[in-house]
Amino acid sequence: MPRFDCAKSDERSRGIDRAIAAASRHQLVVFATETSYAVACDAFSAVGVERLNAAKGRTPIDALPVMVGSVKAARALISTLHPQGESLIEGFWPGPLTAVCAQQSTLHWDIGGDGQHVAVRMPLHPVALEVLQGVGPMVVVAANRVGEPVPRTCDDAQAQLDTTVSVYLDSGALAEGPPSTVVDLTEREPRLLRPGAFPAALLRQVAPDLITDAGDETDREG
Repeated sequence: MPRFDCAKSDERSRGIDRAIAAASRHQLVVFATETSYAVACDAFSAVGVERLNAAKGRTPIDALPVMVGSVKAARALISTLHPQGESLIEGFWPGPLTAVCAQQSTLHWDIGGDGQHVAVRMPLHPVALEVLQGVGPMVVVAANRVGEPVPRTCDDAQAQLDTTVSVYLDSGALAEGPPSTVVDLTEREPRLLRPGAFPAALLRQVAPDLITDAGDETDREG
């Protein structure tokens, strides 16, 4: 399977082009986000989603999170946001903030879950953003097999997923760090579902009504 060193500008450009093309053919790609190496596919590809679940060894019941390359792309997936939800997205994207939102009723995809909500994030990593901008919304989860460590290097991701992935984009080793903060934006008051990279006190600077008594209620990756 092709692997590209994104520290080299020519390889990075070729690798991103190959990753975009692979995703358009329902294949899996691996790239770095700011929280981990991740495996991804076109969010609207049923074949891609099936392959991703199989590669990770996960059940297709739980909803898969989606990443986007722009706020505009996210707005096409989300039906309604209250003002403090808007403020959180505007203030902390791109970055490690996952927003659980009511999804547009016209979306035709099969990412699991109840079909009414979507967990969406715009990552803060240049390679990830270029791929997402080329493909559109993608299902993106940590590039590990279920029960195995979350990979911080491309070598770790490749050791776990091997030939199930068509293109690997190597951005070097990632520092250890917390996962994205997960916030429920489906109600009038935002609710913290998972503590992470952004502490509640920081989020409250733009969303003063943030509720934090939910604790850690989610196992979404990345």
